Amino acid sequence: MTFLKMNNVNLWYEQTGQGPDIVWIPGGDNVASDWRYQIDFFKGNFKNTSFDPRGAGKTEIGNMTEWSIKDMADDCAELIRKVCNPPVYVAGISMGGLITLQMAVSYPELVKLGVVMGAASHCTGWSRSWMEAEIEFRKNGGKLTPAFARHHYGVFMYPPEVIDNDELWEELLPFVGASYEDREGRLLIGQWQACVDFDVSKEMRQCDVPLHMIGFSLDIQCPPSQAKRTAKIAKNGTFHLMEGLGHLSLIGHKSEAVNKKIAEIIKKTA
Repeated sequence: MTFLKMNNVNLWYEQTGQGPDIVWIPGGDNVASDWRYQIDFFKGNFKNTSFDPRGAGKTEIGNMTEWSIKDMADDCAELIRKVCNPPVYVAGISMGGLITLQMAVSYPELVKLGVVMGAASHCTGWSRSWMEAEIEFRKNGGKLTPAFARHHYGVFMYPPEVIDNDELWEELLPFVGASYEDREGRLLIGQWQACVDFDVSKEMRQCDVPLHMIGFSLDIQCPPSQAKRTAKIAKNGTFHLMEGLGHLSLIGHKSEAVNKKIAEIIKKTA
């Protein structure tokens, strides 16, 4: 657990385990430690690396207010070169899924295969308009109270099964709160604007990296139809549908099911 200076940022990363490399890329407003359910599962057979993306966690970006998914992919690529043995397995959720797609397009020599969850080649429809509305809200100085933030974002992150389970909801509430309760507006704007501007639809048609798009049936933030569409246009894409999961069910809800699916994908392509 340490910092790595690169590309005008001081990137915080964490690494554990031994074996082939897996790089875990967090979603928007998430950090390296949010992959703990996956890293605990894989650390016996793989070397696991993750990092805090620009705009979240311990990574230092100074007064920076604008950056792109490509910028974050550049950070990831430099990290892989410095602390991994490429090519590596790359897995990303949400914004991390976008970074994974950008890695496959821009740095195919570093990526053995990509596992992309809750993400697509570009943002469309409700997903896009929701982020644009959030950006406008934050630019106008909007800030949610901690209690409201937990509940507002919680319903985007988890399916009804979690919301309706008092014990499980209380268990996952601290994670939701840590992601959204006290966030600086410019950092949220920076991440969300990068997601809105992202589009690799054309590039994916020529990308040789195997891309496994996982859609979650109850994901309202990125409906599985978007992942299916992305797999279809990708030169080497495969779509997987997981039933009963929401956008971030891999964190504390159905972690084991997601872990087994990723392990299955890696085993079949090893």
